[in-house]
Amino acid sequence: MYMLVMVLDDTTHLNEVLTAWNQAGVGGVTIIESTGLNRVLQRHSPEMAFVGFSQMFGSGRVGHNTLFAVIDSLETAETAVAATEAILGDLAQPNTGIIVVLPVAKVWGVGDRVTG
Repeated sequence: MYMLVMVLDDTTHLNEVLTAWNQAGVGGVTIIESTGLNRVLQRHSPEMAFVGFSQMFGSGRVGHNTLFAVIDSLETAETAVAATEAILGDLAQPNTGIIVVLPVAKVWGVGDRVTG
């Protein structure tokens, strides 16, 4: 088993990516809102004096979505990556996202729900 993890840079693509992953055989995706070091540091930079009120007070905060899913095979991961790149373009390009696959030694609580 493996843990498929993606940090999605542009959260407007979340539903498209989730649909693509589902079609690729990835189920049971957990989604959290997240942000990265560079975005946190940018909020405290001198240029922040010139941002609009929505960004200053949080409603315009720019962040990411981090997606987690337990999958059975690396083939499922490859299919999910190809489906993701069909939406976002090459993940090697800036401001797209990052996907990693990690081996999982043991899982409790998923039973037959793991797919792929």
